[in-house]
Amino acid sequence: MITNSEDRFKKIIAHCKEYGFIFQSSEIYDGLSAVYDYGQNGVELKNNIRDYWWKSMVQYHENIIGLDAAIFMHPDVWKASGHVDAFNDPLIDNKDSKKRYRADVLIEDHLAKLDEKIAKEVARAAERFGDSFDEQMFCQTNPRVQANRKKIEEINARFVPAMEQGLLGELKALIEELEIACPVSGSRNWTDVRQFNLMFSTQMGSASDGASLVYLRPETAQGIFVNYLNVQKTGRKKLPFGIAQVGKAFRNEIVARQFIFRMREFEQMEMQYFIRPGQENEWFDYWKDMRMRWHLSLGIPQEMFRMHEHDKLAHYAKAAVDIEFMFPFGFKEIEGVHSRTDYDLGAHQKVSGKKLQYFDPDINESYVPYVVETSIGLDRMFLAVISHALKEETLEDGSQRMVMNISPALAPVKVAVLPLVKKDGLPEKGREIFDKLKYDFHCQYEEKDAIGRRYRRQDAIGTPYCITIDHESLENDTVTIRKRDTMQQERIPTDKIASVVRKRIEIKPL
Repeated sequence: MITNSEDRFKKIIAHCKEYGFIFQSSEIYDGLSAVYDYGQNGVELKNNIRDYWWKSMVQYHENIIGLDAAIFMHPDVWKASGHVDAFNDPLIDNKDSKKRYRADVLIEDHLAKLDEKIAKEVARAAERFGDSFDEQMFCQTNPRVQANRKKIEEINARFVPAMEQGLLGELKALIEELEIACPVSGSRNWTDVRQFNLMFSTQMGSASDGASLVYLRPETAQGIFVNYLNVQKTGRKKLPFGIAQVGKAFRNEIVARQFIFRMREFEQMEMQYFIRPGQENEWFDYWKDMRMRWHLSLGIPQEMFRMHEHDKLAHYAKAAVDIEFMFPFGFKEIEGVHSRTDYDLGAHQKVSGKKLQYFDPDINESYVPYVVETSIGLDRMFLAVISHALKEETLEDGSQRMVMNISPALAPVKVAVLPLVKKDGLPEKGREIFDKLKYDFHCQYEEKDAIGRRYRRQDAIGTPYCITIDHESLENDTVTIRKRDTMQQERIPTDKIASVVRKRIEIKPL
């Protein structure tokens, strides 16, 4: 069995490579740090997550429409949005290990350890007192919980203003006073904290002396904001309405780590919901609820998620919450829901000199709309799905299997067609079935090796259904359909395969 979180994470990474989900980019040249390629099964899973998100946002909501904005944008876009001046991370180096860290992450990790101490105290007490346990009362009276809560409050009272005001000296002072050590060297020999802008820049133009500075976009949202009026007018949309977009973004991360969790090239799925000012609280709550329901619809249990309210807000936000997932390395953000007010549209209106107001016929008034944003990292969602799905099971006969319990709707391969043996007309019958199914589902045909080995390979990539053709199939035109999770088999007519599979891989609308 996978015994601890570190071992489990290593197992996930190794499994992703072995079974064609994710490869290190440019691996034959020793790779490129924090850049990854999606293999034959990974690209199918990624496409399926993207497609389900798109359906949930655009197809299931008549007042949300799509957009695909260019990666390159006018450089003034990033000046107006605040990214040129404010899209920085506080960088700090350890002089002994020569390793580089984000100062805010070091402090946040320290706060997380205090939270873990509180959680352990609560868990021990809950086990001791059973059904009579009153968690709220315990937290209010237990001296260890109270002491750790006080430490968290005191740290945040300094940490939040330091981040909001860019007080780099205060961040270093906190790191020193909290005695935060380098995870590699164990020393506390730190450099001063300095700002590091995360945007990649390049030159656009045919000659270096006439080229213009442009940026690879660090987020997809600004492409929506600068097109908001175009979409609203051509789509003849009344507020409230949303614009959804999926696309690549690029950030020159100081510390890109934890496999595909933090990469320099990644994909976002974002939706900006345009509303009348004064309605932001109601829509913020609505989208928090809707997004959590979307995650739970994938069959991942509630306890794997939590909502984290932001103590420190981005420069554009009135309110913000993260939906966090329990990865093998702890609870981390996979999606953010933000109340952005009119910051972005107002800034672009000011810098561009173009009016971005909406005339509201219901109140006979023009205004710059407020925005509630939902932003999910597609790569992080991919990692969350894999992290939850990969299981190592011991079977009744003592043998083990690796199985990916991915939601059937997201599975890279929906159906594997497997003739029992490679003779007696079974391959021909299998090919006939495969050629019919491939127009409805992404299928695999496989006839090499014993049937048990083929089942194991399909389990390992998460294929929910295996169709086995045996000698009885030639006599009465039936096959066995094997369920991945239970390994149970049932016999069905060949002309019912498509309808049976289609019904079982459906995700019902939210």
